[in-house]
Amino acid sequence: MDDLSTLLVSQFLSGLTRAMVYFLIASGLSLVFGAMNVLNFAHGAFYMLGAFFCYSALQWLPVTAVSFFAAVVGAALALALLGGLIESTLLRRTYALGHVPQILMTYGLALILADLVRLIWGGRFYSIGPPAYLAGVTSAGPLSLPTYHVFLILFGFFVYGTLWWLLYRTELGRVIRASVYSREMVSALGIDQPRLFTVVFMIGIFLAGIAGGLSAPLTAIGSGMDISILIESFAIVIIGGVGNVTGTLLASLIVGEVFAFAILLPQPIPQMAQGFLFIFMIAILVVRPYGLRGSMLRL
Repeated sequence: MDDLSTLLVSQFLSGLTRAMVYFLIASGLSLVFGAMNVLNFAHGAFYMLGAFFCYSALQWLPVTAVSFFAAVVGAALALALLGGLIESTLLRRTYALGHVPQILMTYGLALILADLVRLIWGGRFYSIGPPAYLAGVTSAGPLSLPTYHVFLILFGFFVYGTLWWLLYRTELGRVIRASVYSREMVSALGIDQPRLFTVVFMIGIFLAGIAGGLSAPLTAIGSGMDISILIESFAIVIIGGVGNVTGTLLASLIVGEVFAFAILLPQPIPQMAQGFLFIFMIAILVVRPYGLRGSMLRL
């Protein structure tokens, strides 16, 4: 394999890593939007809290082989419980009022959470490393990739398979998809729809928390890390098709590779990568108004 081929494959694998982080956060956003028809502008804030909670948990957990993943999962579970509380006490009151009150409430919630982050952790940036057994480099011939990146790629596909199985092979998934077609029919069958929406919202927030914790070793942890990821995640949801887990994965892969290969182009193209993302989104919507795998009925 020549140097050019090695470089291209390396960039592809790097883009794949970035795509999996995008998928982890965008899948939760897409699930909530598709199943509940709720625009959650606080989703990025929960991603940020996942990173901060993970950092804080690692400060007092004993250093063991499982401490990193215990911190990630513990942070995600705590955020899921917080999300369930917010959905049942605040967000539920906006369902009959349309998108505008939902946007105002979730955007206000995002501002509150961002201020709480600055109040508790200050304006500093923090960093954590991956577990020691994932801190090395995995090599295959002339190619090499950080072992933690390999783990993220595999974990992202595992989450995709789990979500697909949940939505299309379980009773809960059938109920979720039925509620998209007709909420009245689901209620008439005796299903507790408010509780169903609470569960869906908690799953979405759990995924955001997992994404924040797992992406913490890849980036600096600081206030403001929620803004750009939220914008890109909404674009991914729209490109892939609202509520479609396969479309979300496909869009995440496209966006991750666009950012990875844009770095190789001459200036100022790398600085315009996010602009190209939205140009691509507009082009997709012109050809397919519901996204690559979307439909009018979402899920």
